Amino acid sequence: MNTNLFQLRHIGPRDNEKDIMLKTIGVDSIDQLIYETIPDDIRLQNELDLPEALSEYEYLQHINELGAKNKIFKSYIGLGYHEAITPSVIQRNILENPGWYTAYTPYQAEIAQGRLEALLNYQTMVCDLTGMELANASLLDEGTAAAEAMALLFDVRERAKKKAGANKFFVSEEILPQTLSVLKTRAIPIGIELVIGNHEKFDFADDYFGAILQYPGKNGNVIDYSEFVSKANDNNIKVAVAADILSLAVLKAPGEFGVDVVVGTTQRFGIPLGYGGPHAGYFATKEAYKRSIPGRIIGVTKDKDGGPALRMALQTREQHIKRERATSNICTAQVLLAVMAGMYAVYHGKEGIQFIANRVHSASQTLAVALNRLGFKQKNTAYFDTILVEVEAEKLRSTAEANQINFNYVDKNHVAISLNETVGLKEINAIVDCFEQAFNIQDITITEFVSEDIIPENIKRNTSFLDHEVFNTYHSETDMMRYIKKLERKDLALNHSMISLGSCTMKLNAASEMLPLSNPQWGNIHPFVPLNQAEGYQTVLKNLEQQLNVVTGFAGTSLQPNSGAQGEFAGLMVIRAYHEANGDTHRNICLIPSSAHGTNPASAVMAGMKVVVTKTDEKGNIDVEDLRAKAELHKDNLAALMVTYPSTHGVFEKAIKEITSIIHDNGGQVYMDGANMNAQVGLTNPATIGADVCHLNLHKTFAIPHGGGGPGVGPICVAPQLVPFLPTNPVVTTGGENPITAISAAPWGSALACLISYGYITMLGADGLTNSTKIAILNANYMKERLQEHFQTLYTGEMGRAAHEMILDCREFKQNGIEVVDIAKRLMDYGFHAPTVSFPVAGTIMVEPTESESLSELDRFCDALISIRKEIDTVTKEDQNNVLKNAPHTLAMLTNDSWDFPYSRQEAAYPLEYIMDNKFWPSVRRVDDAYGDRNLICSCNPIEDYMEAEA
Repeated sequence: MNTNLFQLRHIGPRDNEKDIMLKTIGVDSIDQLIYETIPDDIRLQNELDLPEALSEYEYLQHINELGAKNKIFKSYIGLGYHEAITPSVIQRNILENPGWYTAYTPYQAEIAQGRLEALLNYQTMVCDLTGMELANASLLDEGTAAAEAMALLFDVRERAKKKAGANKFFVSEEILPQTLSVLKTRAIPIGIELVIGNHEKFDFADDYFGAILQYPGKNGNVIDYSEFVSKANDNNIKVAVAADILSLAVLKAPGEFGVDVVVGTTQRFGIPLGYGGPHAGYFATKEAYKRSIPGRIIGVTKDKDGGPALRMALQTREQHIKRERATSNICTAQVLLAVMAGMYAVYHGKEGIQFIANRVHSASQTLAVALNRLGFKQKNTAYFDTILVEVEAEKLRSTAEANQINFNYVDKNHVAISLNETVGLKEINAIVDCFEQAFNIQDITITEFVSEDIIPENIKRNTSFLDHEVFNTYHSETDMMRYIKKLERKDLALNHSMISLGSCTMKLNAASEMLPLSNPQWGNIHPFVPLNQAEGYQTVLKNLEQQLNVVTGFAGTSLQPNSGAQGEFAGLMVIRAYHEANGDTHRNICLIPSSAHGTNPASAVMAGMKVVVTKTDEKGNIDVEDLRAKAELHKDNLAALMVTYPSTHGVFEKAIKEITSIIHDNGGQVYMDGANMNAQVGLTNPATIGADVCHLNLHKTFAIPHGGGGPGVGPICVAPQLVPFLPTNPVVTTGGENPITAISAAPWGSALACLISYGYITMLGADGLTNSTKIAILNANYMKERLQEHFQTLYTGEMGRAAHEMILDCREFKQNGIEVVDIAKRLMDYGFHAPTVSFPVAGTIMVEPTESESLSELDRFCDALISIRKEIDTVTKEDQNNVLKNAPHTLAMLTNDSWDFPYSRQEAAYPLEYIMDNKFWPSVRRVDDAYGDRNLICSCNPIEDYMEAEA
């Protein structure tokens, strides 16, 4: 056994177990199974052209050597990114803890109460600081949150505005440059006209529907927007504000101005810079817009016993249900980062946050006074943490960089300096020394902080925040550690058992892939530093792009999209730009099979395309003749086909090359959704099947952990003709020769998370990647065979094989009164998270075991499903008091003196023997979703609110 091979650790089944599995399936070898699963005409003929795999030890040496090439300067660039201190108790117990980072999106609330509470804390923090009524559980970054705000305000225009065709959106010239670029990307395809200017000169005309302001401005000036907002309200123009979250401990909450939406980033609440991400963007608005707010909202409800419980509220807003009627395609939040930011507020509390904010503000004043003594003029009339200094910028730059300091060089005569919570007198004196050295002037030393009253009374904060008990309890490390652990114990994650979610690929997130994320050589770099300060990052990102090119067979990659949904949008926008460059601006029809992911039609509409749905046949495959007919009907205007491969039904469709040829013959480009790439890597690829662009879910196939619903990374890989249009960034140039504007705020999106996928590919190498795919297919087909006598597999390939996932039909159980949700809840009693429920077919479960699960774990899961199947046979539609309808069963139920159920406690909690060894207890009984939506409470409200809701 070669213990240096990482694939030995990543892949679950041992060699002797593979033989057992192949025998169960009825094939002689894995190669025979692959032949019977994947059409021969799309199989790769050569091994992936990748360097030899590194061992875990070799990789960690390699990544540390690359990290040492990054130059860790003190960066005072600002522009929405600031060095922050991650409390060690949060780093060790959340960021580095698989109990938090390997959890899935909390769709199954009964086994996710811990992270749901952490997210409720986050929402409360955002509402308190912004002064708004409702916040979601995070978005991707500040730029995309601002774009979502614009889209929401466009969607909720009053009838008169819609009728008049009001489509202008005012953008203050104070907006962050990367935010403006993302706004441009999102505005163009849906017909919004951006007007950029000075808010003091805005004319409030009728053809405007909304406006966005920056608070404080991009170079630090703090502006009183109350008069602007008042006039906007009088003219039915809705206003969004992008606000620095820490400044709101000192400045008046935007909600007090009467604005409609407040957005921003919570990065400076304890999240590493990470060369741009991942960071949790925040989004807060009025309750009146609760049906239009993008992303996920955590709400309070009650469980079957009437006790308090948490769950994701208002889920019918999600794009999986609304599809092409959705105003957003957001399905990935930044949950892990939102949890950390919320815990930062819990740990520091109101007084701690005020202390940090006041210290940052005082440090900025101290620096301003010192520079004034040296003869440099500070231009901002009021500021929080950023001063704008009149100075010969290039002369200062060379000295500052020689002293390992970065500033924001606004123009040749102005430099902005943004301070943060790491700054003390030592750092202030180092900045002052740069000015002294650069201009050969007197030497002064700052010995104490200055704190003057420079913020006007009318924009000072005078309202309370973070008054809830949770923010005033856990301020010692002991208490904080125990609180985090208490929440962790309520959540089922991959560190407990297999999570067999179809389409979501919950595989091993190896420790060696994760370790570099805690290294400050990777965590502490601002995304806008000069490239020569990020040599290690640039090497990793370029190597990862090349690795993904090899895996997909394509010519170019952009790592900028920071979620799978953003990748979809980016891919379609690149196709749009390609058609426009060819003079085909009329091409706007996007064909989408009826079986497609819910984000596909939402993304197409966001990209300005018209969705035409094509049929599937009785076997669940794309109806080729219907597709051909619609492609030919729309050939003059055909822009793209969005296709998932293997299909969402878990099948390698044999006609895929014919399908892609039909699209090309009629002038369109083929977008392949990469959600199921785990069944392709090393065996086939998007280029071979005839696609032109695909996005890849690095949080699925390439091992970035789901983190409870984010971070995700969704890079796009493209054919040669699309390379020129890959997205850029306005501060650090990226992308092609004729790029589209930014998809997300940072040049390389969530660069820190990309280290994980780089490690995954580098340690597996060509052989390990290919074997991982083969074993994913082996595991799925083994489970299919074990379950076939008990559950019907809805769709299979021509030789009866599944790809890496399968759909199990549960609709026949309705005759017993059992719905698919009952099976999902009963699985919790067996210690498992449910597979994907009722997607893509209602009344089914979609199972994907991944390659990381061993035979023993696969068998445990199969045993659980078979046992549940037998339980279903014992109940009737008239008998609602049964073990499935009452699931899940909590410890409180089992230890209660009364037991009013027609089955035993053992049958409820320990239906199979293996459970005795490692019982996971759901912390609440089945939650009442409808009650939570009728009585929407989405923050840590006073107990009186709950009493009123109950009444």
